[in-house]
Amino acid sequence: MDIILMENVDGLGQIGDLVKVKPGYARNFLIPKKFAIEANTRNLKELEHQKRQLERKAQKVLQASEVLKQQIEKVHCVFQLRAGEDGKLFGSVTSMEIQAKLAEAGVEVDRKKIQLDEPIKALGDYEVAVKLPADVVATVKVSVTALD
Repeated sequence: MDIILMENVDGLGQIGDLVKVKPGYARNFLIPKKFAIEANTRNLKELEHQKRQLERKAQKVLQASEVLKQQIEKVHCVFQLRAGEDGKLFGSVTSMEIQAKLAEAGVEVDRKKIQLDEPIKALGDYEVAVKLPADVVATVKVSVTALD
């Protein structure tokens, strides 16, 4: 019996897969628990329609992420902070401060998307990754200089 999976089922497949199983398994377990639906012509057409819609939506998200990536990569964040003689900062530059600098430049990004393993605590130039939807990664340039 052919079925279309509506949920991920271990050992069987992912959502949207067309799978051939024994009729009893489908009738008694998969269909009643809403893990699958019967693969008739109506359901197959509906599945194809949903896949096309999801594909269009994913394409729009990808385009929006690419535009945001270009905006982020144009920004250069410069921080002037007090530092000791050995180049260590009194304080640090965090993802929250980078988010504020990006907002000043007109780019709104959630600070949780800024991939900063630990706060920047030394002078220098850094490239910080910003993870965007659709697996797009932008890099923002961050310069930390000593305050005169």
